[in-house]
Amino acid sequence: MASNDTISDMLTRIRNACLVRHLTTEVASTKMTRSIAQVLKDEGFISDFEEVGEGIKKNLVIYLKYKGNNRQPIIKKLKRISKPGLRVYSNRKELPRVLGGIGIAIISTSSGIMTDREARRKGIGGEVLCYVW
Repeated sequence: MASNDTISDMLTRIRNACLVRHLTTEVASTKMTRSIAQVLKDEGFISDFEEVGEGIKKNLVIYLKYKGNNRQPIIKKLKRISKPGLRVYSNRKELPRVLGGIGIAIISTSSGIMTDREARRKGIGGEVLCYVW
């Protein structure tokens, strides 16, 4: 479970779990993954998340959300934008709009992790972590 890029790891695990219609998936718990999970929950992409384990080996259990009788995943796509090898920053004027506002961009700002909508409202830019729709 030792991954340098915990965000990519988290997105991949959620993506894979959605493809096979799992109810939950586990990712390494860091301040960053907790913040991203909170944004996904607030935006209605996941139903909930909780921390399990103790000490340094903490994990986040993410409860995924599906809709309809044939259980279509709410999360259609997760796309990592800023990678450790190539960081992508955006000032407040150039914050990305995902699918014309249908999706969200998760931005890491000086005021914490938030959606592009929130960052635009607060008038701050930051590192564009990923797109979700």
